[in-house]
Amino acid sequence: NACSSCFGDTTKKRNRLVLPCLGSSRIYVVDTGTDQRAPRLYAVIEPREVFQKCDLALLHTPHCLGSGEVMISSIGDPRGNGKGGFVLLDAETFEVKGNWERPTQAAPMGYDFWYQPRHNVMMSTEWGIPKYFVDGFNPADLGKGRYGRRLNVWDWTTHCLLQSIDLGEDAIPFEIRFLHNPDAAHGMVLATLHGSVFHFHKTQDGCWTADKVIEIPKKVVSGWILPEMPALNTDFVISLDDQFMYMSNFLHGDIRQYDITNPFCPKLVGQVFVGGSIQKGGVVTVLEDSELNCQPEPFMIQGRKVYGGPQMLQLSLDGKRLYVTNSLYTSWDKQFYPELVREGSVMLQIDVDTEHGGLCVNQDFLVDFGKEPCGPARAHEIRYPGGDCTSDIWV
Repeated sequence: NACSSCFGDTTKKRNRLVLPCLGSSRIYVVDTGTDQRAPRLYAVIEPREVFQKCDLALLHTPHCLGSGEVMISSIGDPRGNGKGGFVLLDAETFEVKGNWERPTQAAPMGYDFWYQPRHNVMMSTEWGIPKYFVDGFNPADLGKGRYGRRLNVWDWTTHCLLQSIDLGEDAIPFEIRFLHNPDAAHGMVLATLHGSVFHFHKTQDGCWTADKVIEIPKKVVSGWILPEMPALNTDFVISLDDQFMYMSNFLHGDIRQYDITNPFCPKLVGQVFVGGSIQKGGVVTVLEDSELNCQPEPFMIQGRKVYGGPQMLQLSLDGKRLYVTNSLYTSWDKQFYPELVREGSVMLQIDVDTEHGGLCVNQDFLVDFGKEPCGPARAHEIRYPGGDCTSDIWV
């Protein structure tokens, strides 16, 4: 309910965790201030309030604002259509105040967002039309405008949609981040189904543009739903010094470290495999691979085989420890990794070489959510109580 955008306001406290639900459109508020080791449920905002006041559903990304509000992105409307709008909550009372965007200004689809007030801009992304992806990924939906392709540019002051940047048919622009430096007019966005990364930046005429700077080759395979398997790069984080970017490839199974000192030309400096769909002994056989000579070995840690692929990431503030979970979305988990649903997910720690580049799994660290009392459970997002690389925005 508060982050670095509220810096200098002594009335603001990081004492509530806001948890929007993609499936139910419910919003849970958890008290983390009274006892960090024993969080307790503080409030529940029922979906009907969000539906009635905002006509939005399938809630995804929360960010706090310097105004004392929390803003949450939507993926669709209550009827299962695409609708990229934003719900505003009062950060103290958690009343639903209404929409952030102006009437009739919602984007055709929605997912993630990030804002940069010094450039009077907000960027939002698009997953797809909910009624086509909530039950799983169907290749028959490709090429029909059912998955997102646009990076949407908003005026931060007027809340108007100014520009849409086309990243290509069925690109699925997913996670988006500006650099942490609030003066920077640069950022990165994933084109998830294409396995690529675009660098977006401000041009001399004040508009915004995006250029592809990373592309992970698809692998020619058998035993999968398509003849070519994309990386499905679903999450990334940028280190607080804006030097490194870390990216997870949910299907290929690797985490990559890029030096983005020059955001126009990222350099791959680290890579580690922690699961995925192309491990040896699985149902998928790789027939052609321009990157690897052979399929990776199954990933084991402390005697436990890890199912699923690397998904959500979080980086320690000193940049030396990268944490990863391996569950994406229930229907897609069931489709791509049924064993993950049966066995539960994990959280791993990846040790980072911040001087020369390099990633290594810490074999002494394992959180096994399959052993939860009401499990097996699957973990997704990771947050630090005092702020982190993915939720804090400096203004």
